[in-house]
Amino acid sequence: MHDVGLRPREQAFIVAVTKKGVNPDVVREHLDELTLLLDTAGADVIGRLTQERERPDLSTALGKGKVQELKELVVELRADMVVFDDELSPAQVRNLEKELNIKVLDRSGVILDIFAAHAKSAESRTQVELAQLEYLLPRLTGMWTHLSKQFGGVGSKGPGETQIETDRRMYRTRMQRLREKLKEIEAQRDIQRKGREGIPRFALVGYTNAGKSSLMRQLTLADVFIEDRLFATLDTTVRSLDLPSGQKALVSDTVGFIRKLPPQLVASFQSTLAETLEADVLLHVVDIATPQHRDQMAVVDETIKKLGASETPQIIVFNKIDLLEDTLVLNDAEIEFPNCVFVSAERGLNISRLLQRMQATFEESAIIRTLCIPYSEMKIVARIYDDVEVLVRQDTDSDIRLSVRIPSDKLALFMARYDNYVAADGPPLSTPA
Repeated sequence: MHDVGLRPREQAFIVAVTKKGVNPDVVREHLDELTLLLDTAGADVIGRLTQERERPDLSTALGKGKVQELKELVVELRADMVVFDDELSPAQVRNLEKELNIKVLDRSGVILDIFAAHAKSAESRTQVELAQLEYLLPRLTGMWTHLSKQFGGVGSKGPGETQIETDRRMYRTRMQRLREKLKEIEAQRDIQRKGREGIPRFALVGYTNAGKSSLMRQLTLADVFIEDRLFATLDTTVRSLDLPSGQKALVSDTVGFIRKLPPQLVASFQSTLAETLEADVLLHVVDIATPQHRDQMAVVDETIKKLGASETPQIIVFNKIDLLEDTLVLNDAEIEFPNCVFVSAERGLNISRLLQRMQATFEESAIIRTLCIPYSEMKIVARIYDDVEVLVRQDTDSDIRLSVRIPSDKLALFMARYDNYVAADGPPLSTPA
């Protein structure tokens, strides 16, 4: 894939420093992914180098001999930059640039550059700028000015010239303003989410380029931006769909995950990822056609855990089955994940089966309880409406009776608050809330 435009693509040489004994296939996969990241950022990889070490050299990551070898390769291949697969310290970057006389980046810098190029909305631009500043703050001692003014290109899409020339205090002031802006955006999101209470909510999660946006288009029949590039979607998109029962539901598509995702991005995109936290069911979309799909699933699960959503019910959606050559992979996946669904979002295969599974999982994950609230405690009623979905309400002579649906992961908290009001088993309420 090549960008269309007059600006020539940069030539990148990539490097991995690995512990002794690491499977060479794993190292190759990581560097292949770094190659895709650089392609998305606008650069072509012209060579790669690996070194096994007990630990990276504190000064240059690589040993002295390997640095000299790298320098000779960079000159011979006329590379524009060197990119390391793991994060480098500011001192390592400065020392390597001095030795190689060329721009040096790490994977985090490339990912941040891609996010900066793809951020379109005010929210995503704010989130990316905050993540960039947090990444750059410890690297201020000459590094960023050096990159932006001497080298340019990939890794130099900074927050702007005014930020580059400022000092640490100005960076921190700007970062504080960005955090305040994100809090305002988050408050607006909370208002929007309150207006959607009582409606089943699903969130698409998955490794970047797993096909989440394509699946969303099939589920909702809505026009959703789709591009075969890493991190094509940064902003959360929420669309409505009809479950097989006819019930309206909402599905949200969030930013894709990737291994070694810069922690600054996870923190900055917290408000966007809140859609994942508040979903009733997660649709974990997996590109089963890629040999690395198991590793990618592990990365997504780890990120979900960091977000605090590991208790939310999941449906594993194995996508791109039309591209799979070895059908034995499907058999193995079905044995390990008996409730999974195999689909092709591109061709629309098995979408109705997925919708049925979505409805069943939502219904299984929610617990119905009936509460009896005395009229003397009317404030409790308003709180319950805020906390959970009220299915049925009956106003009797003695009290108010509510039939509520409680997500399974919120049951313990709900019962701690309202256990005294839970009614004994009786006939289901039938009056609409």
